[in-house]
Amino acid sequence: MVGGNSGGPTQTQMTMRMTTRYNEELERMPRVKPTALRFYGSSNVVVAGIKIVNSSQCHLKFDNCQGVLVHDLTISSPENSLNTDGIHLQNSKDVSIHHTNLACGDDCISIQTGCSNIYIHNVNCGPGHGISIGGLGRDNTKACVSNVTVRDVNMFRTMTGVRIKTWQGGIGLVQDIRFSNIQVSEVQTPIMIDQFYCDKRTCTNQTSAVAVSGVQYENIRGTFTIKPLHFACSDSSPCSGITLTGVQLKPVQIAHYHLNNPFCWQAFGELFTPTIPPIACLQIGKPAGNNLQSYHDIC
Repeated sequence: MVGGNSGGPTQTQMTMRMTTRYNEELERMPRVKPTALRFYGSSNVVVAGIKIVNSSQCHLKFDNCQGVLVHDLTISSPENSLNTDGIHLQNSKDVSIHHTNLACGDDCISIQTGCSNIYIHNVNCGPGHGISIGGLGRDNTKACVSNVTVRDVNMFRTMTGVRIKTWQGGIGLVQDIRFSNIQVSEVQTPIMIDQFYCDKRTCTNQTSAVAVSGVQYENIRGTFTIKPLHFACSDSSPCSGITLTGVQLKPVQIAHYHLNNPFCWQAFGELFTPTIPPIACLQIGKPAGNNLQSYHDIC
C-alpha cells in the first residue's frame, strides 16, 4: 500500500485552472454576434435546399464573391430580432437569388457597396424590412451599386417594400436598378428612396451624397399601411431617371398607424402610366444643371 500525496494537482485545483483558462478564452472572443453562414472571397458558390433558423445576427452573407447562386432556401427568425438580415451581399458580382422564403427582423435581402449584376426573382419576403440597397456611404465613404433587378416578389407585412437608402456625406452612385412585379400586402411603405438615412437618434447634416439615377418601378401593386411612396433625395444630388409604370397601391387602415400621402423631395423622372394613388410630387424631367457623371467615371 502506498500512502501520502503524489504531488499532483487536486481536483479542485484542476477545476480552478480550467475555469481561469475558459474565462481568458471568453475575453478574447469577439463581442459581435456571429453570422450563421458566411462566404468570403469565393467564386461559383451554390447554396440550395437548406433552412437557417434564428441566427443571432445575419443569416447568410456573401462578401467579395463572384458567381453566386442561391435557390430553394428558407430563412426564419422573429420580426423583433434585431439586425437579423436574411441575405447580405457586399462587394459581390453576378449573383442570382430565386425561389426563396425569407422571414427575419431586418432586411430580407441587403445589397451593399461594390455589388453589380444582381438578379433576384420569385422570392417571398416577410416579416422583415423588405429588400434594400444600402445603407450606403456611411462615415463619408464611397459606395457604388449597379445593374440590380428585383422581380416577381411577394412581400407581406414588411416595414418597406423595395428601398434604396444612403447616408449623408457619402459619395458614389446607385444606377440601373429595376423593381418589377412586386406584390405587397400590408407593407408600411412599399416604395422608398431615402438619401437621409440615419439609424441612430441624430445624424449631422452634410452636403455630399451617394447619387441615385436610373431606377425603374414596374407593376408595384397591393396595399400599404402608412405611405405608398417616399422619395427623400439630396438637394446637392437629386434623384434622377426615376420611372413609374403600373403602380397601384391602396391603403389599409391599421390601428396606431396614420396614413400619409406620397412624398417626394428633389426626385425627378417620368410617370409612364397613371398611378394609384396619383403621384403628383414627382418632378417630370431632369434636375436643372444635371451633370451626373457616368458610373465608370465615379466608380
